[in-house]
Amino acid sequence: MTNNTIPAKNTNAFFLQAAIAFGIALLTMVLAVCYLPVDPWIRAFLALGTLFLTTSSFTLAKCVRDAQENQSVYARIDQARVDRILAEHDPFRQVA
Repeated sequence: MTNNTIPAKNTNAFFLQAAIAFGIALLTMVLAVCYLPVDPWIRAFLALGTLFLTTSSFTLAKCVRDAQENQSVYARIDQARVDRILAEHDPFRQVA
Protein backbone atom coordinates (compact mmCIF):
# COMPACT_ATOMS: atom_id res chain seq x y z
CA MET A 1 0.00 0.00 0.00
CA THR A 2 1.48 3.33 -0.98
CA ASN A 3 1.42 6.51 1.01
CA ASN A 4 -0.21 9.44 -0.81
CA THR A 5 0.75 12.11 1.71
CA ILE A 6 2.70 15.10 0.48
CA PRO A 7 6.06 15.45 2.26
CA ALA A 8 6.34 18.52 4.49
CA LYS A 9 8.41 21.35 3.07
CA ASN A 10 10.87 23.26 5.21
CA THR A 11 9.89 26.80 6.03
CA ASN A 12 12.15 29.77 5.29
CA ALA A 13 12.60 30.31 9.03
CA PHE A 14 13.85 26.75 9.50
CA PHE A 15 16.23 27.10 6.56
CA LEU A 16 17.53 30.40 7.98
CA GLN A 17 17.97 28.87 11.43
CA ALA A 18 19.92 25.95 9.99
CA ALA A 19 22.13 28.25 7.91
CA ILE A 20 22.84 30.52 10.88
CA ALA A 21 23.62 27.56 13.14
CA PHE A 22 25.99 26.14 10.54
CA GLY A 23 27.70 29.50 10.09
CA ILE A 24 28.15 30.00 13.83
CA ALA A 25 29.49 26.47 14.32
CA LEU A 26 31.96 26.80 11.45
CA LEU A 27 33.06 30.30 12.51
CA THR A 28 33.66 29.28 16.13
CA MET A 29 35.65 26.23 15.02
CA VAL A 30 37.79 28.31 12.67
CA LEU A 31 38.41 30.92 15.38
CA ALA A 32 39.24 28.22 17.90
CA VAL A 33 41.79 26.70 15.53
CA CYS A 34 43.30 30.12 14.74
CA TYR A 35 43.72 31.15 18.37
CA LEU A 36 44.73 27.75 19.75
CA PRO A 37 48.14 28.10 21.48
CA VAL A 38 49.89 25.30 19.57
CA ASP A 39 52.46 24.91 16.79
CA PRO A 40 51.46 25.88 13.24
CA TRP A 41 51.56 22.24 12.09
CA ILE A 42 48.95 21.23 14.65
CA ARG A 43 46.84 24.26 13.73
CA ALA A 44 47.06 23.36 10.03
CA PHE A 45 46.09 19.76 10.78
CA LEU A 46 43.02 20.90 12.72
CA ALA A 47 42.10 23.39 9.98
CA LEU A 48 42.26 20.65 7.33
CA GLY A 49 40.18 18.39 9.55
CA THR A 50 37.58 21.14 9.90
CA LEU A 51 37.54 21.70 6.14
CA PHE A 52 37.18 17.96 5.45
CA LEU A 53 34.38 17.61 8.02
CA THR A 54 32.53 20.56 6.49
CA THR A 55 32.72 19.28 2.91
CA SER A 56 31.83 15.75 4.06
CA SER A 57 28.73 17.11 5.80
CA PHE A 58 27.54 18.75 2.59
CA THR A 59 28.20 15.55 0.63
CA LEU A 60 26.30 13.42 3.15
CA ALA A 61 23.35 15.84 3.14
CA LYS A 62 23.24 15.70 -0.67
CA CYS A 63 23.33 11.88 -0.65
CA VAL A 64 20.49 11.68 1.87
CA ARG A 65 18.43 14.19 -0.16
CA ASP A 66 19.06 12.27 -3.39
CA ALA A 67 18.04 8.98 -1.76
CA GLN A 68 14.80 10.52 -0.48
CA GLU A 69 14.04 11.99 -3.92
CA ASN A 70 14.67 8.62 -5.59
CA GLN A 71 12.41 6.89 -3.08
CA SER A 72 9.60 9.35 -3.76
CA VAL A 73 10.03 8.87 -7.53
CA TYR A 74 9.73 5.09 -7.14
CA ALA A 75 6.65 5.50 -4.95
CA ARG A 76 5.02 7.74 -7.59
CA ILE A 77 5.88 5.24 -10.36
CA ASP A 78 4.42 2.37 -8.33
CA GLN A 79 1.29 4.41 -7.62
CA ALA A 80 0.91 5.22 -11.32
CA ARG A 81 1.17 1.51 -12.17
CA VAL A 82 -1.48 0.60 -9.61
CA ASP A 83 -3.76 3.38 -10.88
CA ARG A 84 -3.37 2.17 -14.48
CA ILE A 85 -4.12 -1.44 -13.52
CA LEU A 86 -7.20 -0.36 -11.58
CA ALA A 87 -8.38 1.83 -14.45
CA GLU A 88 -8.01 -1.02 -16.96
CA HIS A 89 -9.65 -3.61 -14.72
CA ASP A 90 -13.24 -4.50 -15.58
CA PRO A 91 -14.74 -6.70 -12.85
CA PHE A 92 -17.77 -7.59 -15.02
CA ARG A 93 -15.76 -8.85 -17.99
CA GLN A 94 -16.15 -12.59 -18.52
CA VAL A 95 -13.05 -14.66 -19.01
CA ALA A 96 -13.33 -16.76 -22.17
